[in-house]
Amino acid sequence: MSTISLRPPEKGAVSSAAAPGPLAPLRHPVFAALWVATVASNTGTWMNDVGAAWLMTTLAPGPIMVALVQAATTLPVFLFALPAGALADILDRRRLLLSVNLVLAVVAASMTALVAGGMMTAPLLLLFTFLLGAGAAFMAPAWQAIVPGLVPRPALSAAVSLNSVGINVSRAFGPALAGLLIVSIGLWAPFAVNAFSFVGIIAVLWFWQGEPPRHRTTSPESVLGAMLAGLRYARNSVGLRRVILRALAFFTFASAYWALLPLIARDVLSGGAELYGLLLGAVGAGAVIGALALAWLRRQLEPGSLVLVGTLGTAIAMAAMAGFAVETVAIVVGLIAGASWITVLSSLQVAAQAALPNWVRARGLSLYLMAFFGAMSGGAVFWGLVAEEIGVAATLLVAAMTLAVVGFAATRIQIVAGDELATVASLHWPAPPIVESGAAADGPVLVTLDYHVAEVNITPFRALMAQLGAARRRDGGYGWHLFRIVEEDGLYREAFMVASWAEHLRQHERVTEAERRLQAEIIALIEGERPRVRHHLAL
Repeated sequence: MSTISLRPPEKGAVSSAAAPGPLAPLRHPVFAALWVATVASNTGTWMNDVGAAWLMTTLAPGPIMVALVQAATTLPVFLFALPAGALADILDRRRLLLSVNLVLAVVAASMTALVAGGMMTAPLLLLFTFLLGAGAAFMAPAWQAIVPGLVPRPALSAAVSLNSVGINVSRAFGPALAGLLIVSIGLWAPFAVNAFSFVGIIAVLWFWQGEPPRHRTTSPESVLGAMLAGLRYARNSVGLRRVILRALAFFTFASAYWALLPLIARDVLSGGAELYGLLLGAVGAGAVIGALALAWLRRQLEPGSLVLVGTLGTAIAMAAMAGFAVETVAIVVGLIAGASWITVLSSLQVAAQAALPNWVRARGLSLYLMAFFGAMSGGAVFWGLVAEEIGVAATLLVAAMTLAVVGFAATRIQIVAGDELATVASLHWPAPPIVESGAAADGPVLVTLDYHVAEVNITPFRALMAQLGAARRRDGGYGWHLFRIVEEDGLYREAFMVASWAEHLRQHERVTEAERRLQAEIIALIEGERPRVRHHLAL
């Protein structure tokens, strides 16, 4: 029997995706196979979410308990995304994804049995929802981190958008199917479909050959060390910090729509599970339409403006939902909300991907996901409490007005365009000295470089060195300083610390083409030979 080899495209290979259309990534077999499998799995997930939210309206129908279902789904990502990102950067991502999906299949099957047997309670429902959310937390950074290796870089934006389309195709069909199954079969049916939906994705992961081996000359990082490195990188990455701040500004207030949608269907529109599924389906359909239009929109607007457009669209949708308690209007509003949501989500995800080199990609994306899901879970609880006091419709209106104001204010946080050279490893540093293992190699390590600079070049030299200092800190250095040697005119010394010799070796692997270009500009300003490098080991 012939098979399709599930290998990612060769680096540097000429591809028809050089000028990619919105569907170009599907020409790559590995991306296409994983995309189809995740659409099927996400359909089951959305059916489970609808079933859980609606089941809670029968077990404990108060706004805060219904909102807690949304919080239990998103809170685990906030709690576990960073260690999950660290694991995804130091372990084999295929094996990690396969293991987590197997565990989730067991959890979903157990949940189905409890619901079918009439033994599910409100606390148990929140517990199982939390467990499924925890599984999603450990998968999400790995899923997002493998995308740049599955398609050529010019097709990355289209691939991220297609992933969003896949999520929203499943959102368009999953909720509607869940509503039909609840009415025709029973509340246990959506949970059963979700348990079965893991079969396809497990099969694809089983036959996928995985990513090419990552270039590594040093021992893998520990989980704690990897987490600290990810935090250090994010703290010193302007691009990633700005994406995270814009995510917080949007999702904290947009979360009101998702948290209160079951109550909008039941209380505001006086509908049932079918209407709730239809509203979610409208959101999904709107998101698909919005994602297909994004390629054109990106040619018209820069990322920050796209985020503002999506923010205002979401605010308008929430205000309209609060002001018009009519099913037809609610469905149209769902289309607007979905298109606006995907515009913001895709723009922020592409910006986050573009800001991260491969060695820290999963950890950086996990921090973005922490902001996303932390805002969603915290917002869900907050807006649920507000709805307890002032009602669902009034809460939506307050959230909409606040979102619009914050959206305009957040435009001051500009999203910088990604620089491909900032994500590609250069490996241009000279080979480091050989240091035998032992107490001295455990660190810390002091690295110094001496530069001779003419007086006329001091100002541009200091400006470039400040940029280099940020790069040193991103790659693992700390305590970075630039000193002027008073005993000799024109002599400057750069000094920074590294936690261990192994960590310094990792710096050699992490340095990028952008940093090579920056160092070339610095060398052009100095006199005489290249800067002299010295390594100092602690005794």
